[in-house]
Amino acid sequence: MTDNQTAADDGAPQPAEDGTTPPMPDTPPTAGPATAPAAAVKPSWRWTVTMLLIGAAAGAAIVGGTWYTTSSTDGDSSDTTQTVAGSPAADTVNTDGEADGTFTLEGQFTLTEEAVSDGIGGCEGSGGYGDIQLGTSVTVYDAAGTVIATSALILSEFDEAAGSCTYDVSVEDVPDGEDFYQVEVSHRGKLHLSAEEAKSGSFSGSLGD
Repeated sequence: MTDNQTAADDGAPQPAEDGTTPPMPDTPPTAGPATAPAAAVKPSWRWTVTMLLIGAAAGAAIVGGTWYTTSSTDGDSSDTTQTVAGSPAADTVNTDGEADGTFTLEGQFTLTEEAVSDGIGGCEGSGGYGDIQLGTSVTVYDAAGTVIATSALILSEFDEAAGSCTYDVSVEDVPDGEDFYQVEVSHRGKLHLSAEEAKSGSFSGSLGD
């Protein structure tokens, strides 16, 4: 007896009844091995330090440039405030005390009695004249007796043979315009002098016998 049983399906395509071979089933492509994404590159510490140094240097340059610009501007602005000779501002400057209507009264005052050395190269009064010394007040009055300027005795010179002590007198900023002036050393009384004498530096006063 002939075995008409078809051989077991071995997975191969069987011919159709009409004798044609059916098409092969689509076989999905075999996936290759999975490729891992590239790992992120971590910056090295050298690169990080270098970038920090570059940033710090750039910041310092910006700050330095700003400071220089500001200081230069300030310097230029201060220069513009300088007074140019011959300008109205320069003309108002009083260099000799005369442009503003004042003058310096100069001369000498001599103590002719009981003068002694002060031990430091100068001299001073003694006894009843102990108030006459370096720094003793010198007061200038106008014709009406009003105080208009003050100063003090300076630069004493001792004459041992004559027993006298002479001081320089210099009183600045004495107002001009008076017919005469009065000068008093300490509280020893006022000495009168004309305006011409006061301005010419010829004041001369003395105290003692």
